[in-house]
Amino acid sequence: MSEAEGRILGKDQYEALSEFRYQLRRFLHFSETAARSEGLTPLQYLLLLHIRGFPGRSWASVGELAERLQLQHHGVVALISRCEKLGLVQRQRSQSDRRQVEVSLLPAGETHLARLAGLHEAELQSLQGTFRVARITSFNDSDERTGTD
Repeated sequence: MSEAEGRILGKDQYEALSEFRYQLRRFLHFSETAARSEGLTPLQYLLLLHIRGFPGRSWASVGELAERLQLQHHGVVALISRCEKLGLVQRQRSQSDRRQVEVSLLPAGETHLARLAGLHEAELQSLQGTFRVARITSFNDSDERTGTD
């Protein structure tokens, strides 16, 4: 048994966990609804987001996308194929490693993503006082500049 498993939580901790999960679920519901209103499935939106948001470059490999989406490799390949047919993404063999497939956004994918990202940013701003998420500094840094929590 780990230390965390043996720890007895108090009512405050249960309330905090409950509130976090509630707010997280509210955000996810918002995100799913917004994606559908844009004519995309929630997974299609997440695929576009993870391609555009991959650190340090404008594309991501199938394996990297599978990790980010927490899906099996073959499921991500099928998702990419559906998005490719919709003209949202393209894939190409890597020039440096021919075994690797690079997935990048096409203009239609960029357009859908830009609209949805704007909506998501506004929703995240509305949740700023509710919870903070580590490593999403582009949304949390404004607190540090203004000196607020």
